[in-house]
Amino acid sequence: MTGEPDLDPLRAAAETMREVRERCVWSQQITHRDLVPYLIEESHEVIDAVESGTRADLREELGDLLWQVLFHAAIAAQDPDDPFDIDDVAQTLTEKMVRRHPHVFAGEVATTPDEVLVHWNAAKAAEKRTRRSVLDGIPRGMPALALAQKVVGRAAGVHVDTPPAGAAGVPTSEHELGDALLALVAVARAEGWDAERALRERLRTLEQDIRQAESDA
Repeated sequence: MTGEPDLDPLRAAAETMREVRERCVWSQQITHRDLVPYLIEESHEVIDAVESGTRADLREELGDLLWQVLFHAAIAAQDPDDPFDIDDVAQTLTEKMVRRHPHVFAGEVATTPDEVLVHWNAAKAAEKRTRRSVLDGIPRGMPALALAQKVVGRAAGVHVDTPPAGAAGVPTSEHELGDALLALVAVARAEGWDAERALRERLRTLEQDIRQAESDA
């Protein structure tokens, strides 16, 4: 039971989730797909807590996000064909993080953040050898602006040009960047354009350019 004193807090949370999954008639019917809106909502609530909440808000919202992970793991544990539980999730995560931090666990040296990234990217590339494009693995459900930043980064890796910043009015800080983005959204609204759709459509063209560059390489 969840109240047993020998359980550490994380194990107690996992056991609480297991009991909820087994005994709550609503939770018993929930699928991975059903949980997606809740996962998105809880993720944004964590962001809000980081940006403008209190320490207590952040602690609570991190717990709510953890509950989503535990919920998915509890659902996965009941899969008849390929079950895994929260211990499997934790083990996979630990193995990945050990691989990606050889400067911590394997005697490699990294004295600057840039050197850490070299080790991280090398380990990540070794894990993803089956991927055929730098675009593989980018979640398509990301908000357009976050997706754009991701795709632009991948484009730079294969030397595909992206539209240059204008000669005038180039933001020099994140605050100015926010103003510039907001101004563009205001232009879109005034013209009756869909800013989200416009960016996603432009990203599709950039992705085609990336795939063409990869096929030509």
